[in-house]
Amino acid sequence: MMEERMYGVVLWTDARDSKAVIWCEDQGNLAYYSEPSRDATTGVALDAGDLIQFDMREEAACRRARNLQRVEPGHAPGLPSSLRSATDLGGNNVIAFPGCAPALA
Repeated sequence: MMEERMYGVVLWTDARDSKAVIWCEDQGNLAYYSEPSRDATTGVALDAGDLIQFDMREEAACRRARNLQRVEPGHAPGLPSSLRSATDLGGNNVIAFPGCAPALA
């Protein structure tokens, strides 16, 4: 199994069950995060739109995310809704991945 470090944006999260769906910077398949053995208070607190960095592992037909680190909270808060509405764009349904470099303020 190949594992690599990658950036992604959280599309959906369930803090109670420590689960998330992540859009990856390489525009490949979505990555899934699930840590059922962790207590919700010990995992990384994530919200949709957060920019994260993680270890991605290809497992059969699924990408798994591990060792999540939140890089920038609220980096792309409109991304989930943009992806949902992309099907309304007809043939032009390409949405650029939000920049990965966190803002230096």
